[in-house]
Amino acid sequence: MEHRVHNMVRRAATAFSALSIVTLGFATISSGAGASGLTAPTAGMKPAQSVGKGEGTLNLIAWSGYAQPQWVKPFTKATGCVVNAKYAGSSGEMVSLMANGGAGQYDLVSASGDADLRLIYAGDVKPVNMALIPSWKQFRPFLQSPSFNTIKGVHFGVSLQFGPNVLLYSTKTFKSPPTSWSVLYSKKYKGKITVPNNPIQIADAALYLMKSQPSLGITDPYELTQTQFAATIKLLKAQKPLVPKYWGQASDEITLFQSGTVVAGAAWPYQTNTLQAAKLAVKDTIPSEGATGWADTWMLATKAPHPNCAYKWMQWVSTPRVQAEQALNFGETPANSLACAIMNKLQAGGCAAYHADKPQSYFQSIKFWKTPLTTCDNGQNNCVPYSEWTNAWTQIAG
Repeated sequence: MEHRVHNMVRRAATAFSALSIVTLGFATISSGAGASGLTAPTAGMKPAQSVGKGEGTLNLIAWSGYAQPQWVKPFTKATGCVVNAKYAGSSGEMVSLMANGGAGQYDLVSASGDADLRLIYAGDVKPVNMALIPSWKQFRPFLQSPSFNTIKGVHFGVSLQFGPNVLLYSTKTFKSPPTSWSVLYSKKYKGKITVPNNPIQIADAALYLMKSQPSLGITDPYELTQTQFAATIKLLKAQKPLVPKYWGQASDEITLFQSGTVVAGAAWPYQTNTLQAAKLAVKDTIPSEGATGWADTWMLATKAPHPNCAYKWMQWVSTPRVQAEQALNFGETPANSLACAIMNKLQAGGCAAYHADKPQSYFQSIKFWKTPLTTCDNGQNNCVPYSEWTNAWTQIAG
């Protein structure tokens, strides 16, 4: 349990420290697939057409908890590839370690959506042949070729796990599930609301405004013009008096609910499951406006010294069994749709606990993280970059 709490902490830290590190050379990179005028330096590299004998070694850059003995030991036994994992504390650290294509040292990185495009457009990762990943066909459709790791039909990695940002609420206060994120901005709950302490929370507010103020014309919560951005910041400043504490760790939010300090907040399924296990009367939901979320991808270093072991690893961690084991161990949702049944066998109710049993419409309502940059997906350079998000959030939350 201790390592899982640590993992949940890094999700909050990643959103703040890692997303804010935008390499100057990529300040105008668009976050979309095939953005106008942009070309991934390695896009023309021909991916492997077959997987040969393993080199005996595999060097990973990973989130803590992504290379557990539970699935690493059987992998090594089956392939002969000994796994060496370098655990990173943020997406920014991953990007730095992967500089110069992994420098001939690292093979794979478990990059989150906020780092993928930086790695792709820096030329630090190269195309992957999905025909060599059989279980990829079992992935949920929205994770087979997502815009954060697939550019103009070229795959730069294999999706792994993901998680939604949900609305957590007290069933004592809310007799029926809240249907809108509006409860987090309502004066009715002054002093009873909590949200993550990170700039990416601006996207959550923008997502709410997409539906509540359609005249703003927001179409993507990560791509905001100055007018749209100003309206979003105004909403967050109005929210501040409602928030007794912005949470930085999952345990912070859990404590706030346990003490009765708050009755609603933005959260992850991990917090919900932990509180319910402690017999607290809480549930979570994704409101009508949808939700934001994060997703991770195993990406192949341009100068990977052990490409065969790297492909064998991507094959291994894509299988339903390993996907189920990691999902339960870490507290996230698997990309492989066949993992759900195995999760339930390993842990009763495990599939539903991490929302892996939801319909396609549920997953389509999630807007996954990406770095806000100057260049919008339509090619115009009028979007507010992340540096301004960071500055604004610091003024709001302190």
